[in-house]
Amino acid sequence: MGKTIAINAGSSTLKFKLFEMPQERVIASGAIERIGFEQSPVHIRYGLDHKYRETETVPNHLTAVNIILDELIKLHIIENYDEITGVGHRVVAGGEIFKDSVVITAKVLQQIEDLAEYAPLHNPANAVGIRAFKRVLPNVPAVAVFDTSFHTSMPAVNYLYSLPYDYYEKFGARKFGAHGTSHRYVAERAAHLLQRPLTALKLITVHLGAGSSITAIQNGKSIDTSMGFTPLAGITMATRSGDLDPSLMVYLMKKLKLTDPDEMLKILNTQSGLLGLAGSADMKELEERCDHDPMAQLAIDIFVNRIVKYIGSYIAELQGVDAIVITAGIGERDARMRQRIADKLSYFGVKLDPTKNQVSGVERDLSADDAQVRVVLIPTDEELMIARDVERVGHPEG
Repeated sequence: MGKTIAINAGSSTLKFKLFEMPQERVIASGAIERIGFEQSPVHIRYGLDHKYRETETVPNHLTAVNIILDELIKLHIIENYDEITGVGHRVVAGGEIFKDSVVITAKVLQQIEDLAEYAPLHNPANAVGIRAFKRVLPNVPAVAVFDTSFHTSMPAVNYLYSLPYDYYEKFGARKFGAHGTSHRYVAERAAHLLQRPLTALKLITVHLGAGSSITAIQNGKSIDTSMGFTPLAGITMATRSGDLDPSLMVYLMKKLKLTDPDEMLKILNTQSGLLGLAGSADMKELEERCDHDPMAQLAIDIFVNRIVKYIGSYIAELQGVDAIVITAGIGERDARMRQRIADKLSYFGVKLDPTKNQVSGVERDLSADDAQVRVVLIPTDEELMIARDVERVGHPEG
């Protein structure tokens, strides 16, 4: 019996969840935000309903790691560092190198940093988190769990772009996808809920949060996904544009007199999507405004339309679908959004039970009794999947 800590390091945040393994019991969770700023909020949840909140000066991730581990001891969540037997790190981009989670060595860490051009907003921060934990817990097995690994099963017909082929060979220009850990987790849980083997199911998993993506899964493997070379592609998101005509970027750069491509990417990543359309990246706010604000309603309609187009195309690609699996913040909490999506898919035999659909945050089949396609709600748990991979990869003898 040991304790595994799952880590998600961002450029100015460090989120964690501590598990007792292999029982998979959550002992504590929390985060430090605004790392590098003057005041950094620290919050930890533990026990039945205990909460610790404080504000500290946290100049860097190494300080953040020390604060988290020291607070776990002060709060009597752990007695000492030795109780932690594994560390799992979320890493966004694994490229074609990492087809599965892997024990982190000096070579692996260098490869993660080298892959930063595929995820410039994420991989450098992930690497900083890895280095910080290695400094504090140098002898504890650390495992990298990649967002892209689940999608390495995609066939070339789906991951290649219609560009000169040597761009793929020389520069790795291809679709990688993202959110793979979430899609993998909810697919496994959906199979359990439906009481059918995952390998016998055709699933479409729909991860709807600030970042959103949709994946077609056949025989337990990802065969296609909406995000592309980076997490910018796919459906409309909170602040990301999703798919658009590449020539539009060149046109807008000329109109806006931009000379740096990164400036254009910043607009597409941080000023577009729901925020660009309706002035807010918060779906809850748009839901509250949509009855009297045409732009809020239009943003919601565009969001739903893009989702339905992907689901429809994946149903065709899969030659049918057994279940649509909905997850992540918007998917888990917004019953109106789930109903809008289901209504647009009624032609395929998708039909929700209005009473069942009122739930949020629990695993449940939301389908009407006469539905031909099941719609299931599965709250995602990427941290648990990371902890499981630490057990599987970091402690294979166990």
